[in-house]
Amino acid sequence: MDSALQDKIPTFGAKGQKADVSLGGGMSSLMSGPSRSAFEIFIIIMVAVVIIGGTELAIRLLEVPLYIFPPPSAIGMALVTEWPFLWPHLVTTLCELLIGFSIGASVGFVLAAVITQFPFAEKIITPYILLLVTTPMLALVPLLVLRFGFGWEPRIIAVALASGPMVMINSATGFRRVDLAKIALARSFGASTFQIFTKIRIPMAMPMIMVGLMVGSIFGLLTTVGAEMVGGAEGLGNRLNYYSSMIRMPQFFAVITLLAVIGISIYVIFFLIGKKWTSWES
Repeated sequence: MDSALQDKIPTFGAKGQKADVSLGGGMSSLMSGPSRSAFEIFIIIMVAVVIIGGTELAIRLLEVPLYIFPPPSAIGMALVTEWPFLWPHLVTTLCELLIGFSIGASVGFVLAAVITQFPFAEKIITPYILLLVTTPMLALVPLLVLRFGFGWEPRIIAVALASGPMVMINSATGFRRVDLAKIALARSFGASTFQIFTKIRIPMAMPMIMVGLMVGSIFGLLTTVGAEMVGGAEGLGNRLNYYSSMIRMPQFFAVITLLAVIGISIYVIFFLIGKKWTSWES
């Protein structure tokens, strides 16, 4: 065996050796999702009730004006009464998010595969990816609006540019964390590069890929709302501008509540997908 390759390949069963396929940092605990007992769920619900009830009571006792901070009951009522008007804007925001995220995630995943397989491509692509990561995509929305108009196109492009680099960076990190011993073993059995990538690299990198998808979707949601506020005639971001300009704070916070529900739903969806596809990690 080549001595250089032998130095890189870890020995199976070595003491203290641990496969480096965890999600890393706080994201690991997010995706692992600790199981909760019925008592813990009850405590969480009770804390939420206390917070909401306490906020309601404090606002009414202090007689806070409705245009400054509405009580939770007024927000809930506004969410119910304004729902027929908010529903089309919610659909618009979700469609822009899904289309833009799908494009950005697909391109990001492909780029991650390319730069991990071809080091020369990484030297060319990495500076541009860093430029996209460090540049706020909202700053490009006015320029995109001038080029593509006030339709969905500029917002979808902004979402794709914001979410794609997050998926690419995390996916590339996962591809590089694959155990070299497994790759060497597969090559000894005659596996091709494509087979190694699909059968070893992708499954082993799946935890990091899921983290990239979750982070990219959150960045996409933030960019979607921001782009709608900057240059959109529809969507929840547009409603935020409208309600704030009219000083209709209950409706304003009702939209904030909808956005919070979307964000929580994104986390739950990727948690369930990650629990199914990365259960081997535990």
